[in-house]
Amino acid sequence: MSAEKSSLHTRNLHRDPYDFDRLISCVPELKQYVFINSYQTVTINFSIPKAVKLLNKALLESFYHVKNWDIPENNLCPPIPGRADYIHYIADLLAEQQREIPTGLKIRGLDIGVGANLVYPLIAHQSYGWQMLGTDINEDSLKNAQQILDHNPELLSEIHLKQQFQPEFIFKNMIKPEDRFTFSMCNPPFHDSEESAIKGNLRKTRNLNKSKISKPLLNFSGQQSELWCEGGELAFITRMIHESFLYRSQVLWFTCLVSKKDNLYKLTTLLKKVKALEFKTIDMAQGQKVSRMLAWTFIPQQNRNDWF
Repeated sequence: MSAEKSSLHTRNLHRDPYDFDRLISCVPELKQYVFINSYQTVTINFSIPKAVKLLNKALLESFYHVKNWDIPENNLCPPIPGRADYIHYIADLLAEQQREIPTGLKIRGLDIGVGANLVYPLIAHQSYGWQMLGTDINEDSLKNAQQILDHNPELLSEIHLKQQFQPEFIFKNMIKPEDRFTFSMCNPPFHDSEESAIKGNLRKTRNLNKSKISKPLLNFSGQQSELWCEGGELAFITRMIHESFLYRSQVLWFTCLVSKKDNLYKLTTLLKKVKALEFKTIDMAQGQKVSRMLAWTFIPQQNRNDWF
């Protein structure tokens, strides 16, 4: 096992080094981007957008039986192992109540900002059989996500999509009065402006290429709603927490990724203010990147079994 991946969740299917023979058998086009680096490791150049997209396509087909996955060039290309980690940590969170991981369609998840890639619902359903609703403010992203579902008709009754036409809201319009969700999840926009997003992308690109490149590459691009919003991550999650109070009886666990550790104090202070009955921060590390999942609930402990 490579040291780089040993920090992934123990149930993550991607802890071992990539088996490129297996992946190429799923997506033959990937072969032209595979090479042996100076450390004698079989790999791809992660700064080439096409290579990363083909790797994702192969991973999703090989491990999750998803056919014909694709995204437009201007959309965010997500790292599959890290996305899978978030799902597995949510499973652990739900297992605390049940003493085992609850599976099947009785578990209903809400993915805020599902994007064109549909990755979280795909991994959640294929790993645990959960029913998922993905929401987004971007119509084109949802159209692409629907195309992925259309290529995988067995998923059409288990994964649903919904457009948020009022981007100032997160849960409003998405959660109907009769809805109950076991959890919500979100990978929020990190940056507070387009300029900040471009600078961050350039840093990533330079780190991969170890060069003075001046233009960000497309696998680090993304629609505005994927990368930045006014006030950045802190403002977005603050809004989410305030709004979650209004839907406190309809979602068992609200969860959200928090990239910047410094934001946690303000967010947990706000959770106390809105009288969340329980909240926790769960560290998630993938290689050198450390993120964390913030989870909170308004449901009393004695009533939580009713959700399973």
